[in-house]
Amino acid sequence: MSSALQVISATILNVEFMTGNLGNGFIAVVNIMDWVKRRKISSVDQILSALAISRITLLWSLYIMVSIFSLYPDVEVLMKTVRLNNLIWVISNHFSIWLSTILSILYFLKIANFSNSIFLYLRWRLTKVVSVVLLVSLFLLFLNILEEEIQIDMWMDQFKANLSYSYKLKDFTQIPKILALTNTMFSLIPFTMSMTMFFLLIFSLWKHLKKIKYIAKSSRDVSITVHIKVLKTVVAFLLLYVIFTFTLFVHIWSYEFEEKLFFKYFCPVGVIAFPSLHSCVLILGNSKLRQTSLLVLSVLRCKIQGCGPLGL
Repeated sequence: MSSALQVISATILNVEFMTGNLGNGFIAVVNIMDWVKRRKISSVDQILSALAISRITLLWSLYIMVSIFSLYPDVEVLMKTVRLNNLIWVISNHFSIWLSTILSILYFLKIANFSNSIFLYLRWRLTKVVSVVLLVSLFLLFLNILEEEIQIDMWMDQFKANLSYSYKLKDFTQIPKILALTNTMFSLIPFTMSMTMFFLLIFSLWKHLKKIKYIAKSSRDVSITVHIKVLKTVVAFLLLYVIFTFTLFVHIWSYEFEEKLFFKYFCPVGVIAFPSLHSCVLILGNSKLRQTSLLVLSVLRCKIQGCGPLGL
């Protein structure tokens, strides 16, 4: 039974890993090629490209970390690699969350309809808003790294002071819990900001529906469609991140469970799902990326089926 679970979870994990790399790689390549062709790139495309690159790094760091912890390697080897793995994980996860949050802010300021003077000022200063949020996130990243480095140093001093291998194996499971908890606490800020953007977009849509009861149906449909499309993107991000955080903690705490085969094999699937599946959501929610992906798929289908130049 355990071997069957291992095969199923490993298959799903590898499929998610390849899907995430292909999806995020596709986003980055399309936007960079468009930038080279047009000699300019929009703020949304810049964020999407940076987000895709950070997600690829996050995927690889998660895949390596999950593989290491799932296989139970030598504790001494883990101790030597924990600092580097944690640093890569913290940086890539930080940009993955914050760039998604900045994307939510951009969508909100461009699409929402408010007459409030603060909102209008922020919309007019859109570039400055993004720059300030990014600078604040970099400051929080510095604090996050500093805090986790202190935690690792304290743990390593205690770790080296104990010579029992069994104690070290038990003690090693404590540091991922501390690091994951610290990182999640720092992630609460961008998560809360994304939640705020979500509720403000709902409020904006509600106000818009009340205001345009007697306006032509065609113009009403356009605005409603844009609002709903952005809301779907934000909801997908929030939902996937909640699943990601929950399964990450379950996977780390599963070392204390006696019957942990299910957690050992299937929690990594939930951890990898966030950076993998969110790329598909971003592709479907962006008209340029969606059309390009359909074009690529049609070309690949013609190649496989042996179509002519015009698909005949």
